[in-house]
Amino acid sequence: MRKLNEECGVFGIFAEKVINIAEYVYYGLLALQHRGQESAGIVVNNDGVFTAYKDEGLVNEVFHDHSFSTLGKGNMAVGHVRYGTTGKGGRENAQPIVVRHMKGNMALCHNGNLTNSYALRSELESKGSIFHTTSDTEVISYIITRERLSSRSIEEAVSRTMDTIKGAYSLVIMSPSKMIAARDPAGFRPLCYGIKEDGSYVVASESCALDAVAAKFIREIDPGEIIVFTENGIVSDRSHCGIVKPSFCIFEYIYFARSDSRLDGDSVHDARVKAGGILAEEHPVEADVVIGVPDSGLDAAVGYSKKSGIPYEIGFIKNKYIGRTFIAPQQTLREDLVKIKLNAVSSVVKDKRVVLIDDSIVRGTTSARIVKLIRDAGAKEVHMRVTAPAFVNPCYYGTDIDSREHLIACRHSVEEIAEMIGVDSLGYLSVGSLKKIVGKDNKGFCTACFDGNYPTEVCTDTQKYKFEQKIGKKGE
Repeated sequence: MRKLNEECGVFGIFAEKVINIAEYVYYGLLALQHRGQESAGIVVNNDGVFTAYKDEGLVNEVFHDHSFSTLGKGNMAVGHVRYGTTGKGGRENAQPIVVRHMKGNMALCHNGNLTNSYALRSELESKGSIFHTTSDTEVISYIITRERLSSRSIEEAVSRTMDTIKGAYSLVIMSPSKMIAARDPAGFRPLCYGIKEDGSYVVASESCALDAVAAKFIREIDPGEIIVFTENGIVSDRSHCGIVKPSFCIFEYIYFARSDSRLDGDSVHDARVKAGGILAEEHPVEADVVIGVPDSGLDAAVGYSKKSGIPYEIGFIKNKYIGRTFIAPQQTLREDLVKIKLNAVSSVVKDKRVVLIDDSIVRGTTSARIVKLIRDAGAKEVHMRVTAPAFVNPCYYGTDIDSREHLIACRHSVEEIAEMIGVDSLGYLSVGSLKKIVGKDNKGFCTACFDGNYPTEVCTDTQKYKFEQKIGKKGE
């Protein structure tokens, strides 16, 4: 049903004693499943011995009794759910990536996308490096390993690596005796940590995953920060903090994150409700009912209803046993899956003027099919309101919007799009209102996919896989 490829989700736990630690990672990954449905993996550390298990599929499809017995016990573990934005799919690109070298094992999980991946990969290959995947995560693992050979510690190697890699990265790294969390200096992607009652430290992409394993949220890991978790406690390295302006992805609030998460102190649910309220002010319409497209459109629909006074109703029933259908590799299959993913509640929309709230329009094909469901259920009018501005630029920081030619708003006016998707009117959230959906106006956000203001150097030539792209200057 969804229009965009997700981010990835990272998770790690450092316990005080050897336990069935993979089970905690499993529950954490289930909570992060919305961030990636292509593959899942877990690596367990038992006294420096790493055991990995990963495969394509959803978390509950990949892991079962056999996989847990294979992973065994340990005092540290990291896990990952993936939807790739750099590189092909397939088991070979599943994470975590495990590296075994003369200074010990390392497991790496990555959420984000490097903007200089192609240049770094070319440099490494010219010096004899052999890649087994097509992901930029392997590039990061190579550079950390290279720096580790001449560093006093794994955290020093990570710090040196951060001097080299550019773009978006939230990392969870495991060495034989340490767990490390690191976030790029711009803080494009979320990363937080908490602590369980037994003293175990937990790192996750979103706070909802901490809740899933009964860990108390401590705080967000700051942009540019490296946190090292050991048996002696935690140490923070802030040498990369404050070197660039924070540029957190605003679309995390609109779509990517789960509604029950908090990002940088702000409730995702509250942000979406506020976006719906702003939409009601910017694009009012006379109607009988407000409905939202599950899941991220539901909170905004509540906000639109409260501000407009138009009653809110549940207009769709979602089949909860089907993954987000953008993971289907063929367009025809995606179209078939839409028909069984959602069903309109005819008693809610029949003979009604409907305000339909969704989070985005990318190509327009999915929106057209959703509108058709409402029309077929008997809606008299359909007025679509979108909680994001129109996408007019590709993203290079982890969202799979790879070229302007795939963006409907780059080729058609609002009126033309409304006609193409079959609605009576269409309204987007204005770019100027984006920062109003969160609590503090002084935060730094990346809004490049809406306004073209890229905060870093960007790729100028989009190929099939992003590691093949050329690198250009900021703003080109």
